[in-house]
Amino acid sequence: MTASAENVTTVNNIALSLNELSKSYQDDRHNNPYPAIDNFSLDVIKGEILALLGPSGCGKTTLLRIIAGFEVPQQGSVQIADREITGPKSWVVPEKRNVGFVFQDYALFPHLNALQNVMFGLKGMNRKKREERAKEVLDLVGLNIFSKRMPHQLSGGQQQRVALARALAPSPSVILLDEPFSNLDAAARGSTREEVRQILKKANATTILVTHDQEEALSFADRVAVMRAGKLEQIGIPEKVYASPRTAFVASFLGHTNLLWGNATENSAETILGCIPLSCPAKGNVLLSIRPEDLCFNDTVGIDAEITHREFKGHDLTFHCRLTTTGEDIEVQTDNECAVKIGSQTKIVMKGVAVPLEGSNR
Repeated sequence: MTASAENVTTVNNIALSLNELSKSYQDDRHNNPYPAIDNFSLDVIKGEILALLGPSGCGKTTLLRIIAGFEVPQQGSVQIADREITGPKSWVVPEKRNVGFVFQDYALFPHLNALQNVMFGLKGMNRKKREERAKEVLDLVGLNIFSKRMPHQLSGGQQQRVALARALAPSPSVILLDEPFSNLDAAARGSTREEVRQILKKANATTILVTHDQEEALSFADRVAVMRAGKLEQIGIPEKVYASPRTAFVASFLGHTNLLWGNATENSAETILGCIPLSCPAKGNVLLSIRPEDLCFNDTVGIDAEITHREFKGHDLTFHCRLTTTGEDIEVQTDNECAVKIGSQTKIVMKGVAVPLEGSNR
């Protein structure tokens, strides 16, 4: 499924189009090629932030490198607007693609100050205009007062914003971010992420973020594309992908979930948790995804369970429960004031809806 199938109204809205891309590498151990990208297609809308999310080895960075021109696919094409930059009969070198790249380690020149680092990426203009443009984007990222500082004199978040300014300076058609927040400590990561998002939105920059961090993708991106083994598993706005996963992989990768089999009849299903409502009609034996926050404890009604483990996370609590009748393990998420204790007996009841997963009938 491409973006054009979901929320693109005209072809003029497309900033980047990936069409049936495939890329394989040689497996030295087994002497067989293995696919890093497998018949991958996707459209990116002008001005949007798209997150490529998936586990290590699913092909995210390879896809980014193909877009940038650092890798050559065996099949497929890449178009920026209406210009083909990679294809069976076309190849545009990286420096001519008008693509900005922010690397995981920022790749700043240690012997150049912040202003000089930003100026380095500007070509085809005299020094005065280069300096004016560099100051303009440093102001955009809030670092003009640090323009004379060397990289080692800047914090990790400031270095990242210099790298972003350098990528923005030539006014690229697309900006690629490869795990840009992974080197920041937990305290700085959230605030820096929000600052970078605001900068990109202010610049109306079409952006692709590569990450394996679910929270990062869901909070940062306008749309999330979940990848698995070189393929596109699901794409959509964060709320939709999280609340309505199409497969067990997406449901599990985007956060904690309970995967239960049920016998569905239209809008409900019989399960080990009793008869529970469904998010969409289904029939027969189906695998269901139930988020822990869609379950709760009740003193009088529900399925009997014992609390086996408790995780305090500050803003909420996650309880691991064992159903009395079946021995099945179930997770329940509550607010941080829930008084249920480890070892106590309680009842679990559904307060949300279960999501039937595609291809799960047995």
